[in-house]
Amino acid sequence: MTELATRRPEAPTLDVMAIRAEFPILTRQVHGRPLVYLDNAATSQTPRQVIEAFDAYYSGYNANIHRGLHTLADEATAAFEGTRETVRGFLNAAEHREIIFTRGATEAINLVANAWGRANLEAGDEVLISRLEHHSNIVPWQLLASELGFVIKVIPVDERGVLDMTAYGSLFTERTRLVAVNHISNAFGTVNPVKEMAATAHAHGALILVDGCQAAPHQTVDVRDIDADFYTFSGHKVYGPTGVGVLYGKAALLEAMPPWQGGGEMIKTVSFEAGTTFAEIPHKFEAGTPAIAEVIALGEALRWVAGVGLDAVGAWENILLERATAAVSRIDGLRVLGTAPDKAAVLSFVVDGAHAQDIGLLIDQLGVAIRTGHHCAQPLLAQFGVDATCRASFAAYNTLEEIDVFAESLTRVIGMVR
Repeated sequence: MTELATRRPEAPTLDVMAIRAEFPILTRQVHGRPLVYLDNAATSQTPRQVIEAFDAYYSGYNANIHRGLHTLADEATAAFEGTRETVRGFLNAAEHREIIFTRGATEAINLVANAWGRANLEAGDEVLISRLEHHSNIVPWQLLASELGFVIKVIPVDERGVLDMTAYGSLFTERTRLVAVNHISNAFGTVNPVKEMAATAHAHGALILVDGCQAAPHQTVDVRDIDADFYTFSGHKVYGPTGVGVLYGKAALLEAMPPWQGGGEMIKTVSFEAGTTFAEIPHKFEAGTPAIAEVIALGEALRWVAGVGLDAVGAWENILLERATAAVSRIDGLRVLGTAPDKAAVLSFVVDGAHAQDIGLLIDQLGVAIRTGHHCAQPLLAQFGVDATCRASFAAYNTLEEIDVFAESLTRVIGMVR
């Protein structure tokens, strides 16, 4: 895994119909029409082997992990920790102990803010955050800044939805401690140069946290090649279950951080007289009983993705994006937001004289699922003078025929609402 994280192959090699056969939900109908699911940036669908992982766990070896000595506990622990190794390989982390399981990327970012941030940030320090960020990578830092008094600086975005890298470099001072940036924008699909951004941050003595929720399902991620200090993603956006996410952190950083939550599993000893000592990483950050079945199912999802091949997935999605972009660009009064030269499979747009919510509700009646709203990216949309967009986002199982249905349905709906 030595290639740049944003590189894509030129040609797809997917058997899309075979892939679709692995997703039971794709056979259903909505309002009497075949489902065309184009809301993958919010939540992707799950293949059969991920769904079956829950049944296998609850019917075969349901038990709490790590502390039990009986057979079921051993089997559950082995499956759970097996996923940790799967995630390590998926991200090319150096050690499995650098992988922390959380309830999602939101919790992972909050973990870093509350464990690393409280220990390392003080009044007058600076955290750089891009205007492209999801609220989950803005609000935790705002909450902490209001308490500790550090300064948040915003990395600007140009009219294409591309980060201004010259401005980025100029924002650093001797008080800059952290850069928090997404790998790919959930609202516009912009692929950010996170490896370059990491190098700049490190040259100024700062760390970098990368929100990888939109990158993990679409391209190979190599945290060592990026040189990310922290990297997060959520299971439900990478063909896995909800309720589980991942925080990668460099071992030395995690070892130095205090725990965020207290309880069982994250302790070594507890005493009223001598106080508490904590477990080694990764368990120091995994208090209480985790989402065992969800973690195991996440492992199945990542193995499924690896079997399909992320390079092929990214190439196919790029073809879908190009076809969809060309189709909607022929609609009068429609404006695409986010025209970066390097984009993932996200298409956001607004239509003159039509509200995004109306379009979303009506196109659903035709069996097409898209997302409408601010996409938890209000600061970004405000720059472009809108409070909501329509967003179609694509995955490995989408077809060119579905893109055509989407474009035809969109044209029909716009004619109804204008």
